[in-house]
Amino acid sequence: MSPPRLALVPGEPAGIGPELCVRLAQQPRGDCSLVAFGDGDTLVAAARALSLPLQLLPADAVATRPGDLPLHAIPNAVAVEFGRADPRNARAVIAALETAARACLDGAFDGLVTGPVHKAAINDGGIAYTGTTELLARQAGCDVVMMLANAIVRVALATTHLPLRDVPDAINADSLARTLRIVDAALRTRFGIVAPRIAVLGLNPHAGEDGHMGREELDVIAPVIAALRAQGLHLEGPLPADTAFLPAKLRDVDAVLAMYHDQGLPVLKYSGFESAVNLTLGLPYPRVAVDHGTALSIAGRGIADPSSLFAAVDTCARMARKAVAA
Repeated sequence: MSPPRLALVPGEPAGIGPELCVRLAQQPRGDCSLVAFGDGDTLVAAARALSLPLQLLPADAVATRPGDLPLHAIPNAVAVEFGRADPRNARAVIAALETAARACLDGAFDGLVTGPVHKAAINDGGIAYTGTTELLARQAGCDVVMMLANAIVRVALATTHLPLRDVPDAINADSLARTLRIVDAALRTRFGIVAPRIAVLGLNPHAGEDGHMGREELDVIAPVIAALRAQGLHLEGPLPADTAFLPAKLRDVDAVLAMYHDQGLPVLKYSGFESAVNLTLGLPYPRVAVDHGTALSIAGRGIADPSSLFAAVDTCARMARKAVAA
């Protein structure tokens, strides 16, 4: 079986994404092959800033030496100055994401790895953009779930980037059941877990205290859990969020579903931010992103930590192999 072929998108060209891709190209890989989708001049400039070798190859070539990187060229509109995001390059950033994702949908690639993008620069460039997760979901025409993961824990989100006052209204039986089914299916097909165990957090402190501190657990979360258990899913909850992440509890579960962004992600990032990755579950292909921003303030200085990108590639390659095996 040949190793999976992964599409690699550096992200915001003025940020640390290009230099992280250059560092990635220095590592020999037997678990996958990589093709970058982006601007060649920016990658060359990043390599020069890092004093590292970089040989850009045709997209259908095979990397054989440290510094080799096959490239599907998507030129920027204007030359890049590291540290200064230019909205004129927004269309190239989006084109790289859409082209790479389309190649995955068409079966030319087995997975997608993405670097950090700059939302403000894209919107200032005249493109309405809320996030890459949403962009990929629209393109593929499917429902998705955001999950972040490191070596300690996997945390999926029932809601993502919402104001806290809007979260309770966004949690309803249909959306919660759909989210749990997507997480369960992804753990089976992308991670090879035969009977995944998912811990479901409550929304309120102490999971509502039997309705004394909110009724969402009684009226929505618990009934959904009961219905899905009857369908064969292995779910535990609703659990109080303040104790669900204790090491003894995590040993018994394969993933945790948090009700909102800051309920679950601070714990994950504290337990291993450098190696954390961001996954989009529910797509027809595995997509894994770095779990950090563009870091414009240090771009081009050669001090950015590549750990999250390395972990993203490792995770995406494993997920792609599991999907092929299934």
